[in-house]
Amino acid sequence: MPIFKVIVLAIVQGLAELLPVSSSAHVVVTEKLMGLDPSSPQMTLLLVMLHTGTMFAVIAYFWNQWKKTYFASSDAFKRFAIRVIWATILTAAIGEVIKKIIEKTLFHGAPKAEIEDLFGRLDLIAPALAAVGILILISGLLEKRRMGAHPNVYGDSVTMRQAGWIGAIQGLCLPFRGFSRSGATISTGMLTGASKERAERFSFALAVVLTPPVVAREVLRLLKASHEAAAAGTPIDLHGSVVTSLLGAVFAFFAGLVALKWLSSWLEEGRWYLFGIYCLVASVVVFYLHHIGY
Repeated sequence: MPIFKVIVLAIVQGLAELLPVSSSAHVVVTEKLMGLDPSSPQMTLLLVMLHTGTMFAVIAYFWNQWKKTYFASSDAFKRFAIRVIWATILTAAIGEVIKKIIEKTLFHGAPKAEIEDLFGRLDLIAPALAAVGILILISGLLEKRRMGAHPNVYGDSVTMRQAGWIGAIQGLCLPFRGFSRSGATISTGMLTGASKERAERFSFALAVVLTPPVVAREVLRLLKASHEAAAAGTPIDLHGSVVTSLLGAVFAFFAGLVALKWLSSWLEEGRWYLFGIYCLVASVVVFYLHHIGY
């Protein structure tokens, strides 16, 4: 794959992954516009590395805030850990149930089909973008009305109830490309009464917990596809993609830092709702691209 395409995808992934606009929707559309196959093993390897780059961007950006809140004392860490575990359990349970339902209904009679087979369909990405856009818009407008109602504190995490709702919505995001994880979870935190700062910090802490198992799952799928291709006499050469994928991870890391700075700034200035408007506009664009044959 040409280096410039890797860099373009890395910047798109790095920005969109950490902004509430759905990285998967933007990456899939970008891949299609550049004539790439989103389901190819080489693209899977690249996306795994891009996700890894953005995960390290989250750690680098939020580390000082996390130290002041979640690691300030043993009690603070215990409260945080309990909430993360609770939210993650709900994410895994809800995400897996929805995944199985989709695979059993839409792929009835196709035993080897997986939900990932739907991820490149723009006709499904567009309504997911519209749904998260409405959620962001509602939470942003309500937050704008009550600006200043939440103290700007760093001494505690979200409540168990808020963590539960955030984890549940995160589980809903997993099977649906276009339904932005960060957009949905931060909006949910705000709608359940958490300050936008706490919702943002907890949402991205959950992302760091969630990313390694997701990356591991994608790596296993990649290895399985490679072995099946080799057995069929059409081996896949992944070694040449490793260097370009590492380069992509570096670009995704720096693009992610820029995105997080932008996100935090707009949250602080009460501009969260603008991301919702963007998602609604993006949904219309994606519908149009699907209509003309992408």
